[in-house]
Amino acid sequence: MTEQFKSEPADEVGLDLIAPEMYAPALRRLALAALGVGIGIGLLLALWVHWPVALGVGIVIGAPTALYAIAVQRRRIRLSGSVIRARTWMGERRLDLSAANGVEILVRAGRLSQIVLRVTSGRDTQEVPLAMYTDSGSGREMHILGLRRLADALSTCPLAAALAVSDVLVRQLRAEARDAIAEERPLYRAVHMVRDRDQVSAVVLSDSDIAALTR
Repeated sequence: MTEQFKSEPADEVGLDLIAPEMYAPALRRLALAALGVGIGIGLLLALWVHWPVALGVGIVIGAPTALYAIAVQRRRIRLSGSVIRARTWMGERRLDLSAANGVEILVRAGRLSQIVLRVTSGRDTQEVPLAMYTDSGSGREMHILGLRRLADALSTCPLAAALAVSDVLVRQLRAEARDAIAEERPLYRAVHMVRDRDQVSAVVLSDSDIAALTR
């Protein structure tokens, strides 16, 4: 289960599938290693070429990986009440689920399949990963507290689609709570449903698909 951030207020819960604290050390090591490689290559090239050229090559080699690692480390998705707060390297985006004008479940099927909640409010769109599954049904799912809060937040939205997705999440958390097998979990059934169609691109579940998950 993903743990809440120590700095979160009591009413705020993290929605990340993998706790940031778990991969932050690895990302820091990756960033330092990339910078080290870039500096090393730059110093080596400085023996044969002018230092501005060597510096430029070092930056081109080391900077992209280091910046990517830093950007991923900063990513966070939290839910406070009905407001999703998504932090990226560019800043923080806030989206109120109660005011959403679009709620969808999106499935990306593959060797490692991903199912996400996509919410639109005005011109803003935010995706929240709900689960990842391998072909065997193993994987990682959003923790029970996150599902409960997300379902509650969606229930405050007047859209029929939001209420239907909220029902799917409630059934998912009940399945997780009783440690049900993969085939009894709505999110895994959604992934299996898309796999059976043999579709390569991302698929947005239809109203009938979502209704089938609550039967």
